[in-house]
Amino acid sequence: MSELEGMRRDYEGEPLTLDDMPSEPFTFFNTWLELAIEQEGLDANAMTLATVDSEGNPHARIVLLKGMDQTGLRFYTNYQSQKGNELAQVAKAALVFWWPGLQRQVRVEGRVERVDERQSDDYFASRPRKSQLATWVSQQSVEIPGRGWLEERLARFEQVYADQPVERPPQWGGYRVVPHAIEFWQGQRSRLHDRIRYTRHEGAPDEWYRAQLAP
Repeated sequence: MSELEGMRRDYEGEPLTLDDMPSEPFTFFNTWLELAIEQEGLDANAMTLATVDSEGNPHARIVLLKGMDQTGLRFYTNYQSQKGNELAQVAKAALVFWWPGLQRQVRVEGRVERVDERQSDDYFASRPRKSQLATWVSQQSVEIPGRGWLEERLARFEQVYADQPVERPPQWGGYRVVPHAIEFWQGQRSRLHDRIRYTRHEGAPDEWYRAQLAP
């Protein structure tokens, strides 16, 4: 435990000020994401997805951001998974991006909706064939007897789709997190970090309120 207590780093990033921030958060997020992809590589689009079940118990896991525009942030998964079941009951979620090399963090909070089937079809068609087959193999979050069970199912679906394209399973598709708040965090010296939070105006979804928060 003493080793954990002594583990720390000091941060030193470019300052964030309200005067430097655009009127809406998506442009700035995209700038940060592009730089993260350059410096952090293939893990730059990894994000923690937090959901709650019907009793209010929180659950979190890492998923991948697979699209973003002014309507929200997209990821794809099995609708019948634990997170899918939770989102069907409580259609709200939080996302966290952490880019250690840049000493930056982004938090997103909002409601969640399914993307339309065509968008799910288009993304599914772009995936490698093995990833497509995996969506049929895995009954996500279901208890299984062992890895052999997965390998047997994979062999079965490889035969089923041996001479044809793999179709998207109806239980698999995309979600969109529609933010009502996005916060940008930049590490600074002495733990006096910069935090800028955007909050969507109620009744005016295209307008955002900006505020600088204490660390």
